[in-house]
Amino acid sequence: MAEQKRYRGGCHCGAVRYEIRASFDTALSCNCSICRKRGVLWTYISPADFDLLSGKDALVDYQFNQRLIHHVFCRICGVGSFSTGRGEDGSEGIGINIRCLEDVDVESLPVTFYDGRSL
Repeated sequence: MAEQKRYRGGCHCGAVRYEIRASFDTALSCNCSICRKRGVLWTYISPADFDLLSGKDALVDYQFNQRLIHHVFCRICGVGSFSTGRGEDGSEGIGINIRCLEDVDVESLPVTFYDGRSL
């Protein structure tokens, strides 16, 4: 696995900004209905490795199906740069849309596919 680094990310308009600590050498592509339509590439981190710097008031929450994941997005530009929820083991986690991180060459990352459509 890659060395843990600090990354900054956020939405398109800049209202939502955050910093994460993460190590990833792959991106996860899920084929569930929302991930497929959003074109998201994910990495997952613990809440302790996430700092929301700005935009808490700009976030809108969208939930569907079993309502286990909070798909938050910026109310100004509509970009969903991260989501929160519980993993299959019940632990809290944050899904980061790698495409919304600065200074990450997304095209260089190998992609792991996850069959979320079958859940």
